[in-house]
Amino acid sequence: MKFADVYQSADWKAEKHVPVIEAPETVKAGERFTVTVSVGKEIPHPNTTEHHIRWIKLYFKPDNGKFVYEIANFEFNAHGESTEGANKGPVYSEPSVVAVVKLSASGTLLASEYCNIHGLWESAKAIKVED
Repeated sequence: MKFADVYQSADWKAEKHVPVIEAPETVKAGERFTVTVSVGKEIPHPNTTEHHIRWIKLYFKPDNGKFVYEIANFEFNAHGESTEGANKGPVYSEPSVVAVVKLSASGTLLASEYCNIHGLWESAKAIKVED
């Protein structure tokens, strides 16, 4: 078995589990830009003690490189848990994150996320770097 066998993918407009990557299509080499990754952008994902997004990871694969680089790893640890019971807690962490990135080569941003009920999901977005 390989990771490719367990990751799921779909159109984020029709499937609430797909991580949505929002970033410019083109950036200047070495300049800062913002990447937002969220789950449930078009169709809200539940955020309850019983059903939630546990983490989002963001990677970059340069077009001219063999290996992928991990940019960020975000964990969501509050889902309404409480000593008074499920969904009675005072805080819920929403699955939406922002990373500030600088690139020196064109490539692909890749995002993965883990739903505690429905497993691993992925998406990708090409990004071009201009000098």
